[in-house]
Amino acid sequence: MAIASVEVIPYALPFKEPYVTARGTLAQRETVLLRVRDGDGVVGLGEAVPLSMRGDVTFEQVVAELREWADTPEMKSGRLSAPSRCAVETAMLDLRSRRNGVPAWSELGASAAQPVPCNATLPAGEPEAVAGRANEWAEDGFTSFKLKVGVPKDFDQVAAVHRALGPSAQLRVDANGVWGPAEALEKIGAMEDEGVMLVEQPCATLEELAEVRRLVEVRIAADESVAGTEDIERAKQLESCDLITVKLSKMGGPESGLTGLLHPTYLSSALDGPVGLAAAAHAAQALRESGHDAGIPHGLATQRLFASTIASVECELRGDMLHLPPGPGLGVETDEAALDRHRL
Repeated sequence: MAIASVEVIPYALPFKEPYVTARGTLAQRETVLLRVRDGDGVVGLGEAVPLSMRGDVTFEQVVAELREWADTPEMKSGRLSAPSRCAVETAMLDLRSRRNGVPAWSELGASAAQPVPCNATLPAGEPEAVAGRANEWAEDGFTSFKLKVGVPKDFDQVAAVHRALGPSAQLRVDANGVWGPAEALEKIGAMEDEGVMLVEQPCATLEELAEVRRLVEVRIAADESVAGTEDIERAKQLESCDLITVKLSKMGGPESGLTGLLHPTYLSSALDGPVGLAAAAHAAQALRESGHDAGIPHGLATQRLFASTIASVECELRGDMLHLPPGPGLGVETDEAALDRHRL
């Protein structure tokens, strides 16, 4: 499949409210759109979302990598960082499936598509404000809620949400690896009494996760500490976690993200734009049939956090269910005027 042209388009989408986590605060999400065109004029879209707040490659590095790849697209993408590989892998998947006239999920091995159940994502903030946002998501049909912890007043935020939503709400928290084992045990013990059922990445390393997991009843999920098949195998050996959460940007793309799974798995957005989010929603179809689906809502409702979009056609949230766009490939179509407004 010969590539005739490649466009690398840096852009940013503003959040409706600042996105606050233990790793920092974002006012906008910087993203790189990759547009690949073959000799017949068929276009494939990909996206790179740098995870720089985790100490990964920077936005500027990803832009430079993809521009170098655009000059020599025959270059093996294995030389790229994971976010850049994700953009290339996604664009080639979109291009291939559009050429074949089939949705991307079929190229990933799924036999059918269904709406994807999603959790609400609640950035950190003042406890009553976080509880208010939780109520807004609940009014729209969400029953599973993820709170960002590892910040001041994190227990108070969890307690406020628990009071607001009642015992039927499914609560999970994400510490982004900032707790040590002793603090994690103390925090988890208190939050478990407030209805928390799942803790994502309470500590930084797989060894620390294993230490914590041995001493708590709540389920532990690995995120930052699992970025490839070697990490997945090591987590299994150490018994570090009950589940893993896959972000396509950290794994290198939708096909790479489904490789070597050994744990119950769910997908999370890396605060992707519409292309990355659609890629994850297509990957969720294959995950469901793989035997490794964790059976819990995925973290893919994050388009709700943004104040705008660059897409004229994209995934659609109806209640807590994410619906794929119609058509072949990923199904995403760009709004060129909106893309121009958000270019960097």
